[in-house]
Amino acid sequence: MNRFFGRTLLSATLLTAPLSLPAFAETQINALFMAQAAYSEADVRAMTEAFTKANPDIKVNLEFVPYEGLHDKTVLAQGAGNAYDVVLFDVIWPAEFAANNVLVDVSSKITDEMKAGVLPGAWTTVKYDEKFYGMPWILDTKYLFYNKEILEKAGIANPPKTWEELAADAKIIKDKGILASPIAWSWAQAEAAICDYTTLVSAFGGDFLKDGKPAFQSGGGLDALKYMVDSYTSGITNPNSKEFLEEDVRKVFENGDAAFALNWTYMYNMANDPKDSKVAGKIGVVPAPGVAGKSEASAVNGSMGLGITTASKHQDEAWKYIVFMTSQATQNAYAKLSLPIWASSYEDPAVTEGQEELIAAAKTGLAVMYPRPTTPKYQEISVALQQAIQEALLGQSSPEDALKTAAENSGL
Repeated sequence: MNRFFGRTLLSATLLTAPLSLPAFAETQINALFMAQAAYSEADVRAMTEAFTKANPDIKVNLEFVPYEGLHDKTVLAQGAGNAYDVVLFDVIWPAEFAANNVLVDVSSKITDEMKAGVLPGAWTTVKYDEKFYGMPWILDTKYLFYNKEILEKAGIANPPKTWEELAADAKIIKDKGILASPIAWSWAQAEAAICDYTTLVSAFGGDFLKDGKPAFQSGGGLDALKYMVDSYTSGITNPNSKEFLEEDVRKVFENGDAAFALNWTYMYNMANDPKDSKVAGKIGVVPAPGVAGKSEASAVNGSMGLGITTASKHQDEAWKYIVFMTSQATQNAYAKLSLPIWASSYEDPAVTEGQEELIAAAKTGLAVMYPRPTTPKYQEISVALQQAIQEALLGQSSPEDALKTAAENSGL
């Protein structure tokens, strides 16, 4: 090669090289999810991979923590210089997060198509004071799961429709020696116990707050805790329930060691998987029961949303990711673990096939979802109630005294 020509070619290459680089600069966003219930970590990674394939200019760094660490991790990261762009948040947090400027108000980004297409009840997950702080993502409540084979052995023709019937059925199973403790609950000193308690509060027609003050220490709130204590002390409830979270309940149920269990949607298809479950094909699911003369069914609003933190420096990219993750196409593809937020999804055979029983239960359960207290002081109320439930279950305090103390310690 002519040396002059070679130098000219090299100079030209150096001069034009920047023009041949990609036209975009990769943006990294950080997203925080939970590592339990609903969508699995593997599913969230697969969804995210599909997003980055469609949006190669955006890289998503994923972090997973147990539900119990989700709230504090979100809040503490805000001022630490390593804030998340996208966070998964519980239905109970928008009031606090709005008051403390943790989440971005995305009301202007919610399109008319989104408003019309998403189930009305799902919007309560992300709404506070008439503003939207994200997109609903996990639409969920707790259902009553039962082992059809065990009920058949016990001569019980139908699943219970009231909580009183549930206790009576469990006693039959226990008395016949089929199972020593037929019911499994998530009653560890954690938010899981509050979800079970809320389900019962809704059944007994109770109130958490009245005129901004605690009201759970009487009426349906007190009846709910009395039911829990009676179920525990009578021996029909697994004694380890006081230490169980939802995944513990799932494992006990899948092992055939529970006739009844209260749990989220995700357990239905997991417990029906013969690879991991001994009870696959034997599972029934119905809405959580009601109380004669007070309710026909009961349910807690356990939904969750995806939002953008106010500390995010990449809010447009974060919103693009949220829209993808909550889209109907994405949700329909993973509907076996969490039912979609989109109304028309329930007319899609790909969504309904194989889980008709669950969707029938959902039609009732999702319609009666009961909220935990909507207040910026929610965390204080929850902690006080968690302690009250534990003390009552362990016999350290009567239900009346435990709830009275919780009301005094609620911060309201």
